[in-house]
Amino acid sequence: MTQPPPPPPNQPPQQGGFGPPQDQPPQAPPAPQNPEAPQTPPPPPPGQQQPGYGYPQPPQPPQTPPGYGYPQAAPPQAPQAPPGYGYPAQQPNPYGQQPNPYGQQPNPYGQQPGYGYPQATMPLQPQPGQAAGGGRKFNAQLTIIVAAVVAIALIIGGGVWYATTSGDEGGKKDDTASSSGGTGGTDDKEGDTGGSDTGGGTTGTSTTPVEKVPGNPASKVLFQVPAPEVGKDSTISTAGSWLTDKVYAKSGVAEIAGYDPDKGTKLWTIKLPGPVCQGSNHVTTDGTTAIIYQPEMPTKAEPSHGCSQVAAIDLDAGKKLWTKTANSGDQAISFNNVTVSENTVALGSSSGGAAFDLTSGKQLWAPKPTDTCYDAGYGGGAKLVAVRRCGSYDAPELHIQTIDPKSGKVISDYKMATGISYASVVSTDPLVVAADIGEAAKDGSGISDFFSIDNKTGKLRTRISAPSDQYAASCDGITKIEECHQLAVGNGKLYVATEEHDGAAEFSDTNEIVAIDLATGKQTGQRADAGDDYTIMPLRMDGTNIIAYKRPPYDKGGQIVSIDGGSFKETKLLENPATESVRDVETSMSPDYSEILYSQGHLFMSDIFASSLGGSSDEKEYLVIAFGAS
Repeated sequence: MTQPPPPPPNQPPQQGGFGPPQDQPPQAPPAPQNPEAPQTPPPPPPGQQQPGYGYPQPPQPPQTPPGYGYPQAAPPQAPQAPPGYGYPAQQPNPYGQQPNPYGQQPNPYGQQPGYGYPQATMPLQPQPGQAAGGGRKFNAQLTIIVAAVVAIALIIGGGVWYATTSGDEGGKKDDTASSSGGTGGTDDKEGDTGGSDTGGGTTGTSTTPVEKVPGNPASKVLFQVPAPEVGKDSTISTAGSWLTDKVYAKSGVAEIAGYDPDKGTKLWTIKLPGPVCQGSNHVTTDGTTAIIYQPEMPTKAEPSHGCSQVAAIDLDAGKKLWTKTANSGDQAISFNNVTVSENTVALGSSSGGAAFDLTSGKQLWAPKPTDTCYDAGYGGGAKLVAVRRCGSYDAPELHIQTIDPKSGKVISDYKMATGISYASVVSTDPLVVAADIGEAAKDGSGISDFFSIDNKTGKLRTRISAPSDQYAASCDGITKIEECHQLAVGNGKLYVATEEHDGAAEFSDTNEIVAIDLATGKQTGQRADAGDDYTIMPLRMDGTNIIAYKRPPYDKGGQIVSIDGGSFKETKLLENPATESVRDVETSMSPDYSEILYSQGHLFMSDIFASSLGGSSDEKEYLVIAFGAS
């Protein structure tokens, strides 16, 4: 199978990250109590032509942007750390004690930033919290935009100023999907949700696992959707996939289609004027989500028209409920990310943000700007969390704010150390944030540390060191705030995949999932092994259990397993066929460019780009492959 298009030029190469585990991770030299201000980094590269055209986000794994500063680190402290910069010591070896040291081995799959995987469908109920000031109301224009983010915004069609007005189409109902098939459905009682290529740890509202163990985990191919055709030497975004109890929905080229989860019959199609840039990771219990998309199809002359259109989608009915834009002066804002929390759609970018009522499309609030601050984006689900960026380019300052979805008022605020340029929201409840401090993540994963933060008080609970040569998780906090992979959050713990290393058998590779306590920052000792020549990665939580995917070796099919949150016992839920033709399609859905959704014996794997670059005339490519119990 043809692999997805390579990252655009002038990007640092991916690092192997599969070196031998150590008894202790490499320790960074302690920072002085009062370090000098970060050195001014070189200016960011300007936006440049991408390979092909037609996609709002470059098809590349997350990577460290220019201009990261370093934190004003304090000496190790007790687990209950005060707000600010007191962090505990670095973490122990994620692999635990091994019987022998591992030699340097080549990684058969290359660096794996992660799969696009869902957050569990949950009722997005209002969360209690201590109210605070700082309401996000309409205000004056943002006058200073950080140069690095502006460059990225220009690439995806951004580069506009802060929104002071909003709305088009008056919140009217529109664009009922055209019907092209019969009805269908499954017995699923709780659907899983998925985003463009995002995921992050899921929190859910139930502690009771809902995934059933089948009598026979052997699966069969339920259906496949051929890859859509695109113009010569072009790449179009097909980001976004969602699963409810009635429909599997997937973005195509300037459309979203709904399929019967068992038969693959197309139930409906929503046509759009341009490609989908991103979809929310979250779906309400009544099957509604939100997307951002371009107002026109890209051309060679105009590779992107910006992700300015916001829409709510009724997935079960196949209807676009409303479409909105938020303006800055006479220009529409190009948004970098979209999320849903309770009944609020929140959107952020360096050019401005907005929040809309999911049902009506009414604008609820907009982030309050200052001369050097803006809301880079939001994490949704159980709570709504803003990543607010302030300060100058060479001395950035991030605030992690839990906010009220309806009013935009700040409930709590955690100020990260000056010099940290970007952060990603791994989970909103409990609140976990990832960041790359001092460009320590040399593999482009965007993670050197995790921060466990108290939602109510904004105080730091603990900081967790995550050396990139030991952990395989990745995030892209530059634009897509919720795009974190190969990790999950639940049971008061962070579950994260390790990098590959030697297996027990000769010439084999393997890895593990390990658990880290969010109160102490220490490993619990729990470990789930992939097995020789498999690579295991968390997808999401299922109550107290972890749902994980095992990427297969050359002669077997992939697996979905449930890992007991207490004993860490693995239970096989699904095992895909080992036939070469099926295996080729499955493994073509690489961690870098795919989305994975699993629920009630159904596994859906899909691509986030449709491309004519590097294709072969004798190879059939697929947008979706669906597996189900035999």
